[in-house]
Amino acid sequence: MTSTTTGRWDAVQRRLPLVAVGAFAVMVLLTSVIAWVAFHSYSPEPDFPFLDGPGWLDAWFHGDSGWYYGIAADGYWYDPGSQSPIAFFPAYPLVVYGVGQLLGEDWSTAAGLVTLASAAAMVALFAAWVRTRLPARTAVVAVVLLLVYPYSFFLYGTGYSDALFMLSALGSFALLERRHYVLAGLVGILATGGRPVGIAVLVGLVVRAVEMIAEERAARAERPLVLATGGSASGPPAETRPSGPVPWRDMVAAVPFVRWRQAALLVSGAGLAGWMVYLGVRFGDPLAFVAVQEAPGWNQGSGPYTWFKVVFLGTLVKGLWANIALLVPQALACLVAVLLLRTVWRRFGWGYAAFAVVTLAIPIIGTKDFMGAGRYVLSAFPVVAAAAVVLVEGRRPRWLLPVVLVVLSIGLCVATIAFARGVEVS
Repeated sequence: MTSTTTGRWDAVQRRLPLVAVGAFAVMVLLTSVIAWVAFHSYSPEPDFPFLDGPGWLDAWFHGDSGWYYGIAADGYWYDPGSQSPIAFFPAYPLVVYGVGQLLGEDWSTAAGLVTLASAAAMVALFAAWVRTRLPARTAVVAVVLLLVYPYSFFLYGTGYSDALFMLSALGSFALLERRHYVLAGLVGILATGGRPVGIAVLVGLVVRAVEMIAEERAARAERPLVLATGGSASGPPAETRPSGPVPWRDMVAAVPFVRWRQAALLVSGAGLAGWMVYLGVRFGDPLAFVAVQEAPGWNQGSGPYTWFKVVFLGTLVKGLWANIALLVPQALACLVAVLLLRTVWRRFGWGYAAFAVVTLAIPIIGTKDFMGAGRYVLSAFPVVAAAAVVLVEGRRPRWLLPVVLVVLSIGLCVATIAFARGVEVS
């Protein structure tokens, strides 16, 4: 790579958050046009009389958007043994409710606007995160991968909670990196109160806080050594020492140095705790959001039948091609994400690896057929950055990255069309 090319990449890297938001706006435009055309070419069009917002935004209102609309409009109810809105955590519908009040109780438009605003801020935070951790070209590719990932259409105006969840996760980690422990915990409440997988944010914050203590202790231990030896310490200079995650023994040794300011991160669990208290007081079952998953139609029970994906394997054996087309891409996305976890750990450390592991483990273990897992992989944002590392760094065929981007872009277009036509894509 020439010095001129390197300089161009560095210039983009310096403005990457702004560039990323601009690219996000372009993707919103392109995917909304695709969704609008697909929605209005579908015969008969879905009959949602409450859809009175902009046509391009209404084209994104499908699937679980209806559940969030119902929660914002009518609140929660629970009928044991049947599908009920308590399966959906409250952070997103509460924000939609607040915005909807400003729009004259237009909950569907509010849902899309909340998603767009959250996604734009999240993309900027993701760009800022990769900019400080990856070389310029790799960071740019990471942002592109985030935008063209097939299930990223959930960020472009749908009435789903993914964008708000990712914003709260990235926001809490960004505050933690700046040592704003209390604020990080408070933002984390939105994550644990937004989706069941929000517990991954709590785990990641705690592990990352311990890791930061270990890094600080290692830095203090090295500084006197360099001063005393005039830069000729026994062992390689600091700039030539191999980079990588903090050794496990240093993580363990850092635990006794946790103070109250780091312990404040535990407040992030209040989102989940508050939701359980609400369910217990109102419906008599603090774990009702788990029990409702077994309702007919969802059939997401626990146990070996779910863990070992009996339904998914049965779908493959029976050759149910319509279902296979929906489920296999999500299973493959999970497989690739799991294979990337080692790269996440090596490049970004224990905290982000813990977050990614828990984020992926919940849908992999908890779904009978990987339905919904495509969106959960998107939420594991360090995996997206790790994919860029694998595709850009090291000896890779020059054609690999363009081919991957083309395949992902085609997948995004296909998924957008299917979703706009009412197909439950993920």
